Amino acid sequence: MSILALEFSHVSHSYGARKALDDVSFTLAPGAFCVLLGLNGAGKSTMFSLITRLFALQKGVIRLLGRDLSVSPGSALAELGVVFQSRTLDLDLSVAQNFHYHAALHGIGKTEAATRTQKLLEAVGLADRAKDKVRNLSGGQMRRAEIARALLHRPRLLVLDEPTVGLDIGARADILKLVRGLIADEGLSVLWATHLTDEVELGDEVLVLHKGVMLAQGGVADLLRQTGAADMRAGFVAIVGEKESRGAA
Repeated sequence: MSILALEFSHVSHSYGARKALDDVSFTLAPGAFCVLLGLNGAGKSTMFSLITRLFALQKGVIRLLGRDLSVSPGSALAELGVVFQSRTLDLDLSVAQNFHYHAALHGIGKTEAATRTQKLLEAVGLADRAKDKVRNLSGGQMRRAEIARALLHRPRLLVLDEPTVGLDIGARADILKLVRGLIADEGLSVLWATHLTDEVELGDEVLVLHKGVMLAQGGVADLLRQTGAADMRAGFVAIVGEKESRGAA
């Protein structure tokens, strides 16, 4: 039996009296592209903060590649690549300098870092921008650089929090194509958080998170069948609407 890429088991998290996640459980299979779908305020960023250990786990268990994040955080996080919603590249450093700093944090030597940097920048179409300051890149180029940097230490799980926010339609499509290609080329597992239903494709796994509650998990075809919807946008509205109707009853 394959080890799950990611597992949440009865995870809850609160900010004072406000519960951001309420008994959330789900699994992510190895090699899957999983879309975490939810409106702003659903709890997606809280979930990412727990996965990356920015927030301490209050209740429940999180496992990355079979490793309990509370017991073995170092070995678990070594398998994780992260792209946050807010930009995290240093604007005043070159693209290559940003990569080399990241490599040093992961104990990767200079020669190996240079080799990996060159290969990854070629893969995302930025080899000719390695010496440019990050502030001179477009928004889409910055995102591609961040994704490449997240892969520098060769993680097995890549998590991205609203990675296409602020990008135009063309740049959004490029980023999606790039990340989906990584599954085929690198065998990565991907958790992609978004509020945009048009970023979901038929073969994806989908998690529907709403106001801290996991309402649904499954393949797109299964969710459409369950809701009787023609597309994922209508399916999402049906799932969330049913929850709102129950809450109002």
